Amino acid sequence: MAEEPDIKLYALSTCGHCKNAKKLLDNCEVTYDSVEVDLLEGEQRKAILEEIKALNPRCSFPTIKIGDQVIVGYKEDEIKEALGVS
Repeated sequence: MAEEPDIKLYALSTCGHCKNAKKLLDNCEVTYDSVEVDLLEGEQRKAILEEIKALNPRCSFPTIKIGDQVIVGYKEDEIKEALGVS
């Protein structure tokens, strides 16, 4: 079995698209890190926002990093393709 890519989901706790992205990742049974940016405070929040801006200058949500690929928004087909699932 191929090694899973590093997956990181930058989300907002109140965002419907972010919840859908989480659900999709769960359904694909992959391991991922999820950060709910709006629940962070202070320096931690600032650091994560800088991380997101480096990947997605518009800093919109969800921003998903799968290996070297960055997907902005809930794009089911793109996410599945990046994960290598159908």
